[in-house]
Amino acid sequence: MKWSPLPDGLLLIEGNTSFLLVGRAERSFSLYIETSHEEYIQEVDPDDLVVVSSPEGGPYEPAIMLLELVRTYHIPLIVLPQDHPGSRRLKLVVAVAPRVTTSCSIVRGTHPEQHLLCSSEEMAGISLIGDNGEIVGENIPGGAVIRHLPRS
Repeated sequence: MKWSPLPDGLLLIEGNTSFLLVGRAERSFSLYIETSHEEYIQEVDPDDLVVVSSPEGGPYEPAIMLLELVRTYHIPLIVLPQDHPGSRRLKLVVAVAPRVTTSCSIVRGTHPEQHLLCSSEEMAGISLIGDNGEIVGENIPGGAVIRHLPRS
């Protein structure tokens, strides 16, 4: 599937109990990724994607805010250690990369490599790619509802 979102829009992929929110980075910037031991700096290009996963579903507004905090304000991403007790409380997780693939077999908030994003089982295995102003989706589940959300 291929989508050409409106310049001010976001793409929402909804399952029965979870969702993904996708937006293009729109401009180049440096993204800081903080772990307990070091800091990584990842260069982001305008076609890269900012993807927010909500493995348990819920309202979209916090996901929109998180996406904009990363995309517009370039807040650093924090990666928790594998056994950190706060991981289970994370309702939203985010990844920024040219291609993002979802997985339900990783612990929320503990994966520093931005190509992989924690998701629910129903959203696992989806790949989202930024391609010349468009968003390409692979392995989208048949029952998923896809729609555009206007930027607030």
